[in-house]
Amino acid sequence: MRFLFWIALLLPVSGQWLKYPTAGIPRNADGTPNLNAPAPKTADGKPDLSGIWRQPNGVKYTINEAADLKPEDVQMLPAAAAEYKRRQDTLSKDDPVGHCNLPGVPQVNVVPYPYKILQNQTQITFLYEAIRGFREIFIDGRKFPEDMQPTWLGYSIGHWDGDTLVVETAGQNDKSWIDTGGHPHTEQLRVTERFHRRNFGTIDLEVTIDDPGAYAKPWTVRYPLTYLPDTELIEYLCTENNKDVEHLVGK
Repeated sequence: MRFLFWIALLLPVSGQWLKYPTAGIPRNADGTPNLNAPAPKTADGKPDLSGIWRQPNGVKYTINEAADLKPEDVQMLPAAAAEYKRRQDTLSKDDPVGHCNLPGVPQVNVVPYPYKILQNQTQITFLYEAIRGFREIFIDGRKFPEDMQPTWLGYSIGHWDGDTLVVETAGQNDKSWIDTGGHPHTEQLRVTERFHRRNFGTIDLEVTIDDPGAYAKPWTVRYPLTYLPDTELIEYLCTENNKDVEHLVGK
């Protein structure tokens, strides 16, 4: 059965405080959150990305990060194309996330589970429900380490370009897949994310994938993130009662 792992992700997601109102957010006259209100700012005038967010079409992009692109927009090199075909032909049975490993960047932002963004003047932290883990984005002016030891989520540094947060990620290992469909990458992968909070309830996210070890040229995808008010993250544990692995056998 293909992509069995993600069937579970279609279930409704709610917080441990299901109807607990989020303090300090704009509301309509009837008390409902006003997601069309202007984007908030921090005390130093930067856009405030804080809150709980989710990709509303997460299953679509988790399966295929390039779902909205034409085939010619994603030009795989021969070795990458062969590996992608192998993964497709075996129905993604080796998908690392299906075996409870971490999704890498950018996949971690589109899995259909929420995540919380915490922001201060020197770093932005993502708390991911789906992996029960975190990602630190340093915006204090530091550069990448000279000797990066490859990890599942790599190293992320960011800066502000006007009202857009630009995040560069490098140093990921090659164990993760770009999506469950099997788009591969190498340790040369560099991902640039541009987060622009259009209004209170929407972040427009642009992601550029640049991996000269797997692709002939960089490729870019765009999708929104939506704000989830009046809820919190819940506990999630992939390895508990995971019944997917026995069904991930390919053809």
